[in-house]
Amino acid sequence: MSIFNTGGNPIKKHIKVVPVFLTINNAYAPYAAAAIHSLTQHCNKKRYYRVIILHDGLSWVSRIRLRSLVTKNVAIQFKKITHSLYLRSIIAYCTRRQKGAGDFFSSAVYYYRAFIPRLFPLYEKAVYIDSDTILRGDVGELFDMELSDGEDGYALAATIDPKVTVIKEFREYVDKAVGVRHEEYVNSGVLLMDLKKMRKIKYLSQMIDLIQEYDADLVAPDQDYLNVILKGKIKFLPPEWNMEPAEEMSPNVKLIHYNLFNKPWHYKNVPQEKLFWNAARGTGFYGDLKRQQEAFDEEKQRADHAKVDALIKKAGRLAKAGKSLFEK
Repeated sequence: MSIFNTGGNPIKKHIKVVPVFLTINNAYAPYAAAAIHSLTQHCNKKRYYRVIILHDGLSWVSRIRLRSLVTKNVAIQFKKITHSLYLRSIIAYCTRRQKGAGDFFSSAVYYYRAFIPRLFPLYEKAVYIDSDTILRGDVGELFDMELSDGEDGYALAATIDPKVTVIKEFREYVDKAVGVRHEEYVNSGVLLMDLKKMRKIKYLSQMIDLIQEYDADLVAPDQDYLNVILKGKIKFLPPEWNMEPAEEMSPNVKLIHYNLFNKPWHYKNVPQEKLFWNAARGTGFYGDLKRQQEAFDEEKQRADHAKVDALIKKAGRLAKAGKSLFEK
């Protein structure tokens, strides 16, 4: 199939397409390619999937390499997030927070998932995955999960954030500063979204209103906003749909999430690294990723760990303040 083709599955009323969204910039394109390739390896060959990449500008080379992953039943579509009042508000907020944060979450790209319900009225339901993920199962199974159960149904489904459950500072931060019980705080890296319901509650507008009203200094901003806005409206996914790498891994795990500094393209001997490299080998970015790993020397590793340490300390400091960041 031509690398200039976005895929052979036009959206028709009689075809139930599985829409899968990723949000990236040019730097994240190699990781997204590995994620998409793993999706094509494990999808149901009798179904149609449309991978939609939201971005802030991709090079021609990145687009060609990503389009080369198209298969007979997996299409790829690009959507550039253009400037709007919403985006300008988010960029201004991120710019203010970048000055003192030095963390992983100060880029506007992380907020693009909030635009999905508004920009894609064609879809009533969709899956979102972070670019640092590798699929071991069919993402169509996640898409098929029911969201309408419960009193009023759920706006989305996600897994409980594993970092929050094991790190004391994060637990206290979520309970006291974010104002969400840590047992119910979810990770935003894998989402099953009821787009119809999120449009109904005007999710993006609510997020912008919170940004403008509180200008909160958060640890994981877009994820924190998601948990605050959708509190009580989130269904909890089984953990196998968003597992961090571990030496012992159940065969039932459907998706690996190389979260924070467990990145195989930076570090060697990361648990489950073979899964990533097997997926990356089928893309045009394999050599780039290997060179990136070799260039990630001890100094860069120390800086990477320092960022995580700073994030944990920040969480502890905000928790000790004793009040919600969404109170005046």
